[in-house]
Amino acid sequence: MPLADSPRAAGSIAVDAAIHLEGLTKRFGATTAIENLDLVVPQGTLCGFIGPNGAGKTTTIRMIMSILFPDAGRLSVLGRASALEAKDRIGYLPEERGVYRKMRVGDFLAFVARLKGLSGAGVAARVRRALERVGLGGVERKRCEELSKGMLQKVQFVAATLHEPDLLILDEPFSGLDPVSARVLRELIVEEHRRGATVLFSTHVMPHAEELCERVVMIHRGRKVLDDDIPAIQRRYDTRAILLEPLDPSADVAPLAALAGVERVERTERGYEIRLAAGIAPEEAMRRIVMTVAPARIELARPRLEDIFIEIAGDDSPELRSALTADEGERASAA
Repeated sequence: MPLADSPRAAGSIAVDAAIHLEGLTKRFGATTAIENLDLVVPQGTLCGFIGPNGAGKTTTIRMIMSILFPDAGRLSVLGRASALEAKDRIGYLPEERGVYRKMRVGDFLAFVARLKGLSGAGVAARVRRALERVGLGGVERKRCEELSKGMLQKVQFVAATLHEPDLLILDEPFSGLDPVSARVLRELIVEEHRRGATVLFSTHVMPHAEELCERVVMIHRGRKVLDDDIPAIQRRYDTRAILLEPLDPSADVAPLAALAGVERVERTERGYEIRLAAGIAPEEAMRRIVMTVAPARIELARPRLEDIFIEIAGDDSPELRSALTADEGERASAA
């Protein structure tokens, strides 16, 4: 059941949630950026906050972080009425990156550590270990301006996690990263979650959320349109399809179309997608398919978040699909 539909979400602020938003609304002049947003992020969750650019994700995160203030509604962060009251327990990587470019990396991170309440001789060693963890061992003496964009992104991730926060908020953390750096960052986010941190990260790239998250919240034009665990979402939007890769690539698949319960058979890059009629049990259909064509691989097709969002938004334009599947930096790197 979506969190917003739970009794707690409809009632008092949940002090045991990492984040609780109730009726949050934000306007900029005549434009409503966020409208009546309810959200509960339980402690220990790895939650994706997803939607296309301009949906209202960054505005919401800035309200959570007390950078902006809502025009209506209320919120709680780590049981406090404001993130400012729990700032030493929060790590934040903003969408608009920023470092003191003339500072040396080690000095910059030590400065951030002091702001988060860390002090003493152990800070320098902690900084070195954190940099080694992200593959930047030995860069402490370099100035921030000497680093590449990907390296700076890692430095800022270290800055957000150096104090081992209880809540980690990342706004479009993969934006502009090449595929290798994006993979490293995904691994680091998973490590933080395993450590015990609650993680909320926003992204317009749906595959990132599918790969990382236990739960996703979809937002579209300032309104929440979906909020649930990924398996529950996939069950709700079941595609009624089976993916088949024949053991023999030249096998005759024409008989599949005549099987009971099969509506159509479509060729894909790696094999065939077999669409089932409503009410047909997938396990029975798979048994018939295997008896008809020997499989190298057969599995249920799970709906992609991209397709689910497009179904909800009612917009299947190529522009929206492109915006939901690839980051500009990754496309440029892959080109």
